[in-house]
Amino acid sequence: MTTLLYTHPACLDHDPGRHHPESPARLRAVLAALDDPEFARAERREAPQAALDDVMRVHSRRHVEGVLGAIPKTGHVGIDADTVLSPASGEAALRAAGAVVAAVDAVVAREADNAFCAVRPPGHHAEPQRAMGFCLFNNAAIGALRAREVHSLTRVAVIDFDVHHGNGTQAAFEADGSLFYASTHQYPLYPGTGAVSETGVGNVVNVPLRPMSGSSQFRSAMTQRILPALDAFRPELIVVSAGSGAHKSDPLAQLMLDEADYTWVTERLLEIAYRHAEGRLVSTLEGGYDLAALAGSTAAHVRVLMSV
Repeated sequence: MTTLLYTHPACLDHDPGRHHPESPARLRAVLAALDDPEFARAERREAPQAALDDVMRVHSRRHVEGVLGAIPKTGHVGIDADTVLSPASGEAALRAAGAVVAAVDAVVAREADNAFCAVRPPGHHAEPQRAMGFCLFNNAAIGALRAREVHSLTRVAVIDFDVHHGNGTQAAFEADGSLFYASTHQYPLYPGTGAVSETGVGNVVNVPLRPMSGSSQFRSAMTQRILPALDAFRPELIVVSAGSGAHKSDPLAQLMLDEADYTWVTERLLEIAYRHAEGRLVSTLEGGYDLAALAGSTAAHVRVLMSV
């Protein structure tokens, strides 16, 4: 058994503009880190394009057709001030979602213990009816719904330790008790959601962290709130929204985590995956905008996935 790494060159071609923080350089930094010989045992696979039926388990047809129909032939088109399309954005978004779909299929089929999807654009801000926050389609939620609808898993969880709250994942899950969403995130910060009081139907756990919170606050949020709730949910698959924006070097936020925190949280999530889900875990890249911190934090995360 092994760890699978999914990516595709098309994810490098999504270009939101020269000065946009969600740049192709982010993925290049991650891929360079994962090219280190210590990751040679991981099996590389090409991300397919997601079928529209998979995407539309989370998003409305109007949303999907609207995004794909807005892709420009040249130049850039802004969906909003933060979310910008280029000619290659449609394929990149479908490959990013398709990576998580393929990873779910492979992990459920026991082709591997776990998988990491090195893709962009990220996904956790994309709501069922709205692209926003650099995100077009919600990759993690699409994978989770694939697991439930195609593989008949009855309890699927998404754990999100990106520094920004995954409002899109929460919106997709909050009325469905067979899905579980939990998030640590800086608050106040974009997108302004993720209050403790936002609990869905008892299947959503939010732990907002104040600016300048560090390792002890993050680990306490996990050990006191999120991990016990996840354990009680007894997930049959864990999907991780793995952003590194909470790293102390990130320019867009003010949490103070380091690589050791990403190692620690990945170890804890794997423990629960092995307790309830036969080890099944699929992780996908979300945010993180300091290139060195993104590369180091992602390497720390994947290193643990490969250690099982």
